[in-house]
Amino acid sequence: MNYDDLTTLGIALGLGMLVGLQREHSNQAIAGVRTFSIISIFGAVAGFLTRDMQNEFILPALGISLVALVYTGGRSKEDQKDPGKTTEVAILLMFAIGAYLVLGNRVLGVVAGGLLTMLLYAKSHLHNFIDKLKDSDVSAIMTLAGISLIILPILPDQTYGPYDVLNPHNIWLMVVFIVGLSVVGYFIYKFVGKDSGVISNGILGGLISSTATTVSFARKQKQAPDIARVAVFVITTASAIALARVLIEISVVAPAELPKLAMPIAFNFVVMCLMCVWLFYTIKKDKDAGELPEPENPAQFKAALVFGLLYGLILLLVAFAKEQFGNQGLYIVAIISGLTDVDAITLSMSKMIKGGGVSTSLGWKLILLASLANLLFKGIMAMVIGTGKIVKWLALTFGISIAVGLLTIFLWPENWHF
Repeated sequence: MNYDDLTTLGIALGLGMLVGLQREHSNQAIAGVRTFSIISIFGAVAGFLTRDMQNEFILPALGISLVALVYTGGRSKEDQKDPGKTTEVAILLMFAIGAYLVLGNRVLGVVAGGLLTMLLYAKSHLHNFIDKLKDSDVSAIMTLAGISLIILPILPDQTYGPYDVLNPHNIWLMVVFIVGLSVVGYFIYKFVGKDSGVISNGILGGLISSTATTVSFARKQKQAPDIARVAVFVITTASAIALARVLIEISVVAPAELPKLAMPIAFNFVVMCLMCVWLFYTIKKDKDAGELPEPENPAQFKAALVFGLLYGLILLLVAFAKEQFGNQGLYIVAIISGLTDVDAITLSMSKMIKGGGVSTSLGWKLILLASLANLLFKGIMAMVIGTGKIVKWLALTFGISIAVGLLTIFLWPENWHF
């Protein structure tokens, strides 16, 4: 007796019962637990017959018979005004999964059955999600799909230009990653944390854009001077999350080097978090900061193209500065590029660290220095836009953050890493 085949048959039965349970719970008249269990066993038996009889026509013939049966059975139910096709498609997929458990990879078959059950169960949640989407939300999804599924695959995966560092495929891959990260924050804002208070405002602002959050809350503080500490809390929290975002980017581009890069950056992140905790308790009696201003669509093609060009330019500048001026030139590039975009310099440095072009001991210093330059830039913008009250508080929080960051760069022991 082939116990492996018995195991496969048991798996097919279990998956059929699982899907059938969901369909019957949803009051689907076409098929329930028994029908789906029979269909999955039918698929497994079709796979056994195809394999043992060595006849490749058995499976499609039985599959066509099932299609005809489902079609005629669905047509006979004229009393259903809108029967839909979800259950019918699920029936055909369960037949295919039952056969694949025999003829293909059993693990993938189980995963496919589990995914089918989850999709059927999540129907109402998916429809509610889609109903809430605005034109700008659909635009963000479609733009992300376009730059990742259409543009990325056709770009050449080889280097061009001076210093042999410009790879169109790799550059656009980083564009997809950054845009995707921002889109995740954008949809969390849209559907989870829009009105959930100052903590969420700061966290979501850091995920979407800490610079845009800084400008928005500095303007709000100018209109309402009494929320100075609240605005500083949101701005500082968004800037702390920007450091966490840096760590995420390093982990994606250079995961093997993350243990050597993470600790000094994480230390500064913790310092900023402690200041956020302190600020939060100082504003405990006045926590109402209102809503986080509606963010712009983070997946605009123009913005993605600009980021790609900026990232490529920084790759060139880093290679040029290293060759012409050595490590001192890299510090200048980190400061200048950090003023405009921390993501681009973080990704480029991570890529060079991974390739061995920059040492890990130098790489984290350059990334942290760029983050401090960006922090200084945001602080100046907020102080110019806001009032004197925000200047005092931001000078304290950002001043401490920059001072700790510079001390970390100069004094951090080389052997302190994970």
